[in-house]
Amino acid sequence: MNLRAYWRFVVVAYQFLPLIIAYARDRRRFLLFGGSRQVSPEQRRKRAASLLDSLLTLGPTFIKLGQLLSTRPDILPPEYIEEFSKLQDSVPPAPWDDARVVLEEDLGPIDQRFADFDTEAISGASLGQVYVGTVDGQDVAVKIRRPGVKDLVEADLKVIRWSLPLLIRFIDDAQSFSLETLADEFARTIRQEMDYRREAKMLTEIQGNFADDDDIRIPSVLDSHSTGRVLTMEYVPGTKISDVDELDTLDVDRSALAETLQRTYLQMIIGDGVFHADPHPGNLAVQDDGTLVFYDFGMSGYVDPFIQDKIVDFYAAVAAQDIDAILDTLVEMGTLSPEADRQVMGDVMELAIADARGEAIEQYRVQQIVQQVEDTIYEFPLRLPSNLALVLRVATVVEGVCVTLDPEFDFIDVATGYLRTQGYIEEGARDFVGDRVQEGRDAVESAVRIPPKLESALDRVDREDFHVRADIEDSDGHLRRLGLRVVFGLVLAAGMLSTAVLYSFNPSPEPAAVAGALTLGVAFVLYRSFRKRRGIRAQPQFTRQNLRQREESDGASGALGFGDAAVTDEDDQ
Repeated sequence: MNLRAYWRFVVVAYQFLPLIIAYARDRRRFLLFGGSRQVSPEQRRKRAASLLDSLLTLGPTFIKLGQLLSTRPDILPPEYIEEFSKLQDSVPPAPWDDARVVLEEDLGPIDQRFADFDTEAISGASLGQVYVGTVDGQDVAVKIRRPGVKDLVEADLKVIRWSLPLLIRFIDDAQSFSLETLADEFARTIRQEMDYRREAKMLTEIQGNFADDDDIRIPSVLDSHSTGRVLTMEYVPGTKISDVDELDTLDVDRSALAETLQRTYLQMIIGDGVFHADPHPGNLAVQDDGTLVFYDFGMSGYVDPFIQDKIVDFYAAVAAQDIDAILDTLVEMGTLSPEADRQVMGDVMELAIADARGEAIEQYRVQQIVQQVEDTIYEFPLRLPSNLALVLRVATVVEGVCVTLDPEFDFIDVATGYLRTQGYIEEGARDFVGDRVQEGRDAVESAVRIPPKLESALDRVDREDFHVRADIEDSDGHLRRLGLRVVFGLVLAAGMLSTAVLYSFNPSPEPAAVAGALTLGVAFVLYRSFRKRRGIRAQPQFTRQNLRQREESDGASGALGFGDAAVTDEDDQ
């Protein structure tokens, strides 16, 4: 295993070396010395495309890693998120002879365990592949773990661990914390996904939670034909949920289907605490009668009660458009740093809510907010604790699927409506009275606390012992830049004077030439300090109206905006 890991480390390093050098040059232009470089969005996009090719070349582990990274805006810039969202889990299946070895080692001779078995895989994923067979007259889907994938994954996980200290050198402390958390989460997730016994357990549990829901269909597990490497399930065919033309042909109500999908995931996350965490179109299908079918429970997880309560609080705050309450909830969940600029984050939340509701967003408003945060959107003080990462993935992908089904889908309205129906959010006269009573209590407490404090302050003024301290906050470094410009200006003036004096009074031209060259250097540095920093030029690529504009200009194959960024064209079952 170690020898394989060492070899994989060499292969991975070879793939990533050009990007590592580029990142090093961003910090020091000439690697060992020189100033930092400004990286434009176009350059980041090219690097993201190059990194995507490397991930595809390196195989299953890194494909899965890229998929997970595509849901982590706290680690990667938006250009990388957009590019990695194109990663598809669908890869050519392993040769049947290799898959047959795994199947027969676990279940025995195929002709004795299956009445019929089609050796052509209907789906090839990075970790497993799916075949169709027949058992006791029932069609079944047989998922077989890709031969040799476990050893490859374990070797790659070692490589990722060895690479972390090197990667951390190129990022700040906040992102390094998120990256280490991601590495732990990824190792746990991919090992769980390779364990088909766990998948069978999760599938059965979630199926039981929806046993009385006629709008949902989850395949049953055939325990007699399932092991840690082989999972045999009821075969339930259907139309891919992203095939909107076929759904229209079947006369399926796409708006109702989107609402069912959203309601189902809210029940999983908030009600049941156990959820299917990979809702891309390849894992969602629709039967002729509109029933929603779920496939592939390899990526699934649990939500602890504290996070469930906070998600409810978050939706309640969003429904009330209470920005302060939204930010407070994010801080309590550990997603937002308490030191975050609440004004900037509040503006971002207002924009996100407007987009989620499908409202039009003016270009100048986006430009205004982007200017507030310059070109470091991905460096917002956002963190994703491991118990929230899968929930975020689900929320992102589900919204993308829902907007594909219904471009006018109001994610927030459906969510808050469901929470009210289930009694998570109360409204009406009792709520109003309760709020007013609490406000009255707060006012009385303030009335009691303020007079003593005011009297103490007035006493200090009377004793001439009252001091006011003002701190100048310069997080953007404006004062530092201003001071440097003043210094450079003085040095430039002195240099010009010195050059003129040396040229006029010194018979040798060399001193004047040296002084002139140094003066020109200072002038260039001063000029560069006045150049406007290059940052993101605000283009609302993540808004729904932009999605509609792209669809109109590009036709059925149009590019997707933020809402659909995580929707990939995968065909796993």
